[in-house]
Parts: sequence; C-alpha cells; structure tokens
Amino acid sequence: MQTQQLQDRQALNDLMNGWMHRDLAEWEQLRNLFHPDGTIEITWYEGLASGFVDGSMRMGASDLRTKHMIGAPVVTFNDRGDKAILETNAMIIAENVKLNIGCECHNRFYDLAEKRDGQWKLFHRQSVYDMGTFTFPLGPVEIDSSIAAKYPREYAALAYLLEQSGFPLGRVFATRGSELEAKMKADAKKWLAV
Repeated sequence: MQTQQLQDRQALNDLMNGWMHRDLAEWEQLRNLFHPDGTIEITWYEGLASGFVDGSMRMGASDLRTKHMIGAPVVTFNDRGDKAILETNAMIIAENVKLNIGCECHNRFYDLAEKRDGQWKLFHRQSVYDMGTFTFPLGPVEIDSSIAAKYPREYAALAYLLEQSGFPLGRVFATRGSELEAKMKADAKKWLAV
C-alpha cells in the first residue's frame, strides 16, 4: 500500500511538471495531461481541456509569451486511492513582446485528478491567484490603470496583459482567502468523498 502511494505521488508530481509542455508548444503532450472529459477554469479560458489546448496554440502564435514555474504538489488522496486533490504553488511569467509589457503572477493550481485504467490524469484544473505585478522588459511603459483596476489586485497585471493581447477574462476568479477559494475547496472535498 505504501509503495503504491509513493508511486502515485510520483506520477502526480510528474503530471504537474508536465505543464512545461504548454510553454514548449508540445500540444499533444499537453492534451495528454487531461482525461478526455477533463475541464479547466483559468483567467482566459473555461471549458474542456481540449479547447484550452486549441486556445493555447492560438496564444502561442500571438505576441504573448508565457512560462510557468511549478512547485511540488500537496496531495490529498481519497480512501480508494483513485482520486486526488493537488494544490501546487506556481508562478506565471508572461510578456507581450509587441507592447513591451510583462507580468509575474503567483498562483496555486488547484487540481482534481483521477486514476483511470491505472493512469493518473487531470479531471479538473482551477487556479487561486495570490499576488502579481507588472514587469517592463525594456524599461517603463505606460499602462491604462483604469483597465487594470477592473480586476482583483492579485491578478490585475496578468488580466491586463491578457486583455491587451486579445485573451479577455469572462468573470472574477478565486484569490487568496476569497469566498471563491473557500467554495472551490469545499466542492473539491465533496468530489473527493464520492
């Protein structure tokens, strides 16, 4: 039992590190991180993971560049060992090379993973945004602070960059200590218990 759980933890850690495929434009490998019915809810996309990969391909062909630094996940298994909640510290680094504006956003991926046919994959990915800031790769650039002010401070810089790059946000997302974060975690615990 303990050996199996160690193997499962390693498989889940590898799953989290697989997000590198997005930064490297390895689209089929990225698609393979999710179950076919897997979904994702992040700033610029909500829906099936397959649609997210298609959107990421469009983003990869745009002036927007992104990189994700991923930590090791904190894993909570269900009693059967076929479901897990993963909370993973991450940092999103982005820049629009045409606008010469960038951002750094510290977040936590909050994932629901399932083991099906002996293989762990993501069933649902969400994110909690902790803090963020603008970066200016080639020196200060004026931003429209009224646009940034529309978003929660924790991800305002990221949202601004996404919006200015043609990837607008559709709603408000969870931030550290928010009611949305509390609901996300409560819903995940119910899912884990079923």
